[in-house]
Amino acid sequence: MNKKKFYLALIIFSLVGQIAWVVENMYFNVFIYKMFNATADNIALMVQASAVAATLTTVFIGALSDKIGKRKIFMCAGYIAWGVSILAFALVRVDVISGIFGATANAAAIGVAIVIILDCIMTFFGSSANDAAYNAWLTDNTDQTNRGKAEGLNSMMPLLAILVVFGGFMGFDLDKASSWTAIYIIIGAIVLIIGILGFFIVEDAPKTERDDLGYFKTILYGFRPSVIKQNAPMYLTLAAFVVFGISIQVFMPYLLIYYEQTLGMSDYVLIMAPAIIVAAVMTALYGKAIDKKGFFGSVFIPLGALCAGYVLLFVFPGIVSISGVLMKITVFIGSMLMMCGYLCGMAVFGAKLRNDTPEGMAGRFQGLRIIGQVLIPGVVGPAIGAAVLRDAETITNGDGTTSFLPSNMIFLAALIVAAVLCAALAVYLVIKKRKIK
Repeated sequence: MNKKKFYLALIIFSLVGQIAWVVENMYFNVFIYKMFNATADNIALMVQASAVAATLTTVFIGALSDKIGKRKIFMCAGYIAWGVSILAFALVRVDVISGIFGATANAAAIGVAIVIILDCIMTFFGSSANDAAYNAWLTDNTDQTNRGKAEGLNSMMPLLAILVVFGGFMGFDLDKASSWTAIYIIIGAIVLIIGILGFFIVEDAPKTERDDLGYFKTILYGFRPSVIKQNAPMYLTLAAFVVFGISIQVFMPYLLIYYEQTLGMSDYVLIMAPAIIVAAVMTALYGKAIDKKGFFGSVFIPLGALCAGYVLLFVFPGIVSISGVLMKITVFIGSMLMMCGYLCGMAVFGAKLRNDTPEGMAGRFQGLRIIGQVLIPGVVGPAIGAAVLRDAETITNGDGTTSFLPSNMIFLAALIVAAVLCAALAVYLVIKKRKIK
């Protein structure tokens, strides 16, 4: 494949896909919180349902793309359908719901239910295009000489997407339904256009020799005991990836609500933006270190940064009484360390999984990757977060309804999970070195 065209497709599809995921993963929570007074359990349920939908989609579509031997059609057509499904959210408003179900209906409860259902539908198209097809395409078109670099670029896109979304959302009043309508129209249209553009810039990798397994056997391939034994390093990496993802999902669904509502930082975008820029640059640069040092030579630095960020965000201003400029500086440093650890960690795990994936079988293993990256963390992490916030402080809104306030305990819970991962990896490394001796 043409090198320039490859990196162009990588950057465009990864960035736009991540912009759509950022809106879903970080702002759908804000959307149902502000528009429909969602509870912590509502938010956890939405994240969990989406994780299940993403996993099932990736398992079935990933295997199908392996059997067909093409990724491009799934990427491009998937992005088009993904864009259309995002556009549908522009109609999810209290006035529309009341008009359909009547003024006496509980518009807030119906709104939460509709968002969760639409989120699963949107996730089906997004996971088909991005999680299954795009990630398999990226594996097909890289090897061990450039996967760290490509994964570094790929892993910095979520942060760049956050930066783009934060900057774009600054022009909207998120307390108004009209702002959300405009947001969904803009994001949906962009994703749709990229899907069309992809037909002109995406190229499938040269076909490799493929086995003659049937479709359903292809789906179940990665769950065979013999395959697990044969590819043990990949499954061990996946297990570690699960714990890493759980740590992230403990706090991520509640992060922006915590910044804005609990800390009262209405200008959190201005504080987060520099942190995101630093983290994005570090992630891109760290990709080269991954290629040179390998997994164990590069995984502990991101985990250390992640834990340090958790400590700062938990202690200041959660326990130590600080305010004003000092609080914002602390939140900036803690967020920067947390984001650096998160994205660099994603790059390390992502590169290791791609290196361990058998050639020509990227599609069927995307389901396993999504189980480790999305399903288990997406179910367990938010549940831990919701449990921690079960007795959280509440506030009374202007219309008499109440909303919960996330506490700093989400960072302590995330820290405990990350510390367990660090300890497990350290023990495994010691055991491995002793066996070699």
